[in-house]
Amino acid sequence: MIVLIGVITVTDFFIWRPLITWAEKFKYETVESENVPTSAVLDFLRRSPTVRVMTERVWKPVTKTLSPKPRNRPHTTVTPTSNSSVGQWINWLFVSGLGFIVLWGTWEAVMMLRLLSFSDWLSVITGAIWTSFRVFTALVLSLLWTIPVGVIIGRNPKLAQLLQPIVQIAASVPATALFPVLLLFLIRIGGGLKIGSVALMMLGTMWYILFNVIAGAQSIPSELFEAATVYKLKTFQRWRTVILPGIFPYLITGIITAVGGAWNASIVSEYVQFQGQTITTPGLGSIISQASANAQYPLLLAATAVMSILVVLTNRLVWRPLYRLAQEKYQLLV
Repeated sequence: MIVLIGVITVTDFFIWRPLITWAEKFKYETVESENVPTSAVLDFLRRSPTVRVMTERVWKPVTKTLSPKPRNRPHTTVTPTSNSSVGQWINWLFVSGLGFIVLWGTWEAVMMLRLLSFSDWLSVITGAIWTSFRVFTALVLSLLWTIPVGVIIGRNPKLAQLLQPIVQIAASVPATALFPVLLLFLIRIGGGLKIGSVALMMLGTMWYILFNVIAGAQSIPSELFEAATVYKLKTFQRWRTVILPGIFPYLITGIITAVGGAWNASIVSEYVQFQGQTITTPGLGSIISQASANAQYPLLLAATAVMSILVVLTNRLVWRPLYRLAQEKYQLLV
């Protein structure tokens, strides 16, 4: 863990912080923002005469040489040849082979699903309900703290300089590395995997929302906050008219990513081998893990198919309309 955190810290200091600071030059604002990140590495490179000489005498000539030059090509008329017919035959064979594989796989899947009993399907449906509830709970609990904290970090320059690197390092640590300690604590105080599965989902997904909220808060033009100050908007009015509409597209992107991560985390959070014993809780993740361990391939196929259907339906019926709304109504255009 110490080595892992050390590598993450060094990478953040030498790569990500300079890139984040350098990216500020592409931000369009007519009012200078106070929330400007800094990087000691980038400042050193900008002041370095060696880097300046290398850029002027090596990098620019190389890029100029490698850049393609526009050429005036004469207009030519393409005449059909025998190669086009050969290409059509190859495409037809490829599509036919792909269609055969799909049909054959579908038939094999149907034959496997016929082996399941009513109780198997009932356990899959029940597991889908439990996992959906845990995903929704993890999402709501993550939103309750990531939105205010993300906005505070994104709009407070001093706090962003202090907390953003810490948050980036914490987010880079795999959730599964911390899960044994968390599970041991939950087992001792009570709750076990029923609460632990939700906690693991949050550990693996809340960072997606937090980073997107921070980026959304930082992308809101300073002119809007200047106008809110001029019109003397109260805190609730600022959140309703400036902050929430400004971060909404970023928030939807973070939620979509976080929910996908929560579904993935369900497989390792609902079926755990810990201290020589196997701990489970009802859900699709535990069904998939147990079916894989016991070579119950029909049950594995059914649980995976149901999870895939739930994810696709959620994307189609919930996230896609919200994403379209964010693009059409809440996107800031300059």
